Amino acid sequence: MRNDLSSRLLVLLLLSTFIISLGAVAVAAANDSEDQLVFGYIAFSRDDVWNNYSIEAFEYAAEQKGVETVVRDPGGDPEKALSALEDLINRGVDGISVFTITPELDATMARKANQAGIPITFENSLPAEGDYDYISTVATEYSRVGYAAGEYISKNHPGSKLFYVMGAQGMGITNRYQEGLNSALEEYGTVDLVAKQPTDWGAEEALNVTQNVIQSGQEFDVIFANNEQMASGVIRALEDAGLSDEIPVIATGGGPHGLDMIKEGKIEATMSAPVSVQGLVTFKNLWRVVSCGQSSDQIANFVPVPVIPVTAENVDSTISWEVGEQTVEFIGGLDCDNWCECAL
Repeated sequence: MRNDLSSRLLVLLLLSTFIISLGAVAVAAANDSEDQLVFGYIAFSRDDVWNNYSIEAFEYAAEQKGVETVVRDPGGDPEKALSALEDLINRGVDGISVFTITPELDATMARKANQAGIPITFENSLPAEGDYDYISTVATEYSRVGYAAGEYISKNHPGSKLFYVMGAQGMGITNRYQEGLNSALEEYGTVDLVAKQPTDWGAEEALNVTQNVIQSGQEFDVIFANNEQMASGVIRALEDAGLSDEIPVIATGGGPHGLDMIKEGKIEATMSAPVSVQGLVTFKNLWRVVSCGQSSDQIANFVPVPVIPVTAENVDSTISWEVGEQTVEFIGGLDCDNWCECAL
């Protein structure tokens, strides 16, 4: 009888210890969950290649720093973007990053985030002016890209006649590209801009306008295509006319397709604006405020994405749209002991 009682007491003791241990594990897990930062990300659209590479860079940095990311994709719809913001606010995320749909929508989002006490930062375009606070904007300065193209052509093809296959006429981005290009051509004075044709930013229309200019008899020595997709159409037109070995093509972007075209000798150069840097720096700015307690006054209001002329000589070492060693090194690393003090 005494042995049975002792056995029962031993079983109860072991069971109690097991239950206490389970409770401790659950409490620890809950504490870990409470300690983990959560960043919300409102995309423009994951179908947009540029935006998607930026999201991947943001998520890469978050994974390295132990931050949970909640990505919402409104597919370019402003109303869905606002709903996504409300969802993230109700969820109680620690910080929010927004890839611009419109500057006016950014302003509305910033005010709502301010009211909720959640830090917010932006990508790809400055928000509209207004009375609200946000951390920073990380974006490409398209005038700098246009200038880089004009400078490259002026230095490498002096005395040439330039045909500019441009983006959609009247768009702000197209205007800024052209402002930069014109500035460089005027500054160097070695290249004559003899023709320019607007497109819808696509390869097919770039093919058509290039064919039209060739058939018109207009003489030109070099082509500047406003992006690498358009460059593909330009190349097809030159190949059809037997001019692909005579007319060098300069593009912009620096995406995987563009770098492959350089390696294949289809385009001579591209003015790369690596969007991977945009995603990493956006994350870093948000981290500095949320985790380090810095204020937006301590962070540059606007951080430009670098513009890098890429040719066959540096194509294997340039900063890619995909996060790599060069990208991480450019932003000062992701693994220093005190990331709050890492150089931006």
